[in-house]
Amino acid sequence: MKAPKFLIFALIAIFIIALIFIFPSKTSNTVKIETTKGNITFELNENKAPITVENFKQYVEEGFYDGTIFHRVIPGFMVQGGGFISDGTQKQTRNPIELESKNGLSNEVGTIAMARTQIPDSATSQFFINVADNNFLDYKLGNAGYAVFGKVTEGMDVVKEIESATTITKNEMENWPVEEIKIIRITLI
Repeated sequence: MKAPKFLIFALIAIFIIALIFIFPSKTSNTVKIETTKGNITFELNENKAPITVENFKQYVEEGFYDGTIFHRVIPGFMVQGGGFISDGTQKQTRNPIELESKNGLSNEVGTIAMARTQIPDSATSQFFINVADNNFLDYKLGNAGYAVFGKVTEGMDVVKEIESATTITKNEMENWPVEEIKIIRITLI
């Protein structure tokens, strides 16, 4: 009688483990960006930027970023992507989100923040990686700031390679890399 109970328990355990591998948790806060220059891994800060992280995760889960490019590269400042494809066409996004720049996170080297227009609550899909300490982008009285929502944990060498790209003005957009730097895919890992 003991053998069948053990066998049933073992089969249930194997089934549960298989489900974990087949359907990984979407609650992961670790992100991998696969680019034509290499991979970048970063950790999302869901505690400090819950709205921004949820927005970013939705875009990732939809596959929105797959095939987009890093379209704005400014050495000593940042690299930006997540909104355009190679020919300069901007992808259709969801509605903008609330700005979370008062979260205490600073635009330091290796942090990821949401790009936006001059309107504070205008961020949608575009993000940038700071390649310098850009504290002037932080919230302070009279400056809405830019919401930091994660930090690179691996691949700053890839970010630095992207930063070194030669740029031109394309379709009236400055700082456009001459060589395409494609985001192959972004995944939660």
